[in-house]
Amino acid sequence: MTEKAPSIDLAAWLQTPPGRHLLAWEQAQVDAAVVDLFGFHALQLGLPELDGLQANRMPHRWLAGRDVICEFDALPFESASLDLVLLPHALELACDAHALLREVERVLRPEGRLIVFGLNPASLWGLRQNLGRLRRRGEPYLPRDGEFIGYWRLRDWLKLLSFDVEAARFGVYRPPMRSEAWLHRWRWIDDVGSRWWPVLGAVYFIQAVKRVQGTRMIGLARNSRLAAKKAPAVALNNNHKKR
Repeated sequence: MTEKAPSIDLAAWLQTPPGRHLLAWEQAQVDAAVVDLFGFHALQLGLPELDGLQANRMPHRWLAGRDVICEFDALPFESASLDLVLLPHALELACDAHALLREVERVLRPEGRLIVFGLNPASLWGLRQNLGRLRRRGEPYLPRDGEFIGYWRLRDWLKLLSFDVEAARFGVYRPPMRSEAWLHRWRWIDDVGSRWWPVLGAVYFIQAVKRVQGTRMIGLARNSRLAAKKAPAVALNNNHKKR
């Protein structure tokens, strides 16, 4: 009988040297991306360790699980009511990634923005994880044995839902080392990797915009003024704190 490989908790993994390194890269990317995104309502689904909306200035910002209690595939928001949705690794953890994306498309306004972070299976980190899964022994390198969603595969999904990708980039090219010392020694390869093999980074970032054919900008402006007066109804956590 083959022994099943042990799993590792995401929150615990983010405290490890590779987890901290990945989280720092993602925080820098999302801070730069959201600082100039305007609107009224923003929502982050997943990964509370990443403060994805800290640099954003929208008046209504929610983190699911802390500010809003909801199922990710049944969001308590009206259709076309949100200006920005963040999915940091939420698709990888979802029971049905397609259903989650469809729900996000529903609640986003026309021209609303979607930001996704995902682990790249076509990377050294992804390769080590897959090899460990095949051998079924030892602790996995990454926090979960679930299916990775490849970058190009996700772009196809977004296209089918009428999203246009505005920006995309990869990061974290260092080998899958566990120690801080070895990760630091390989820091030089991040610049080399981003230049010579950019699509092989351990993590990818995608920013997409929801397109609706026939939508007129005058209608968007009128809807935005109405949204400023009334926020969408949500189920708030009893421990809610203003962000």
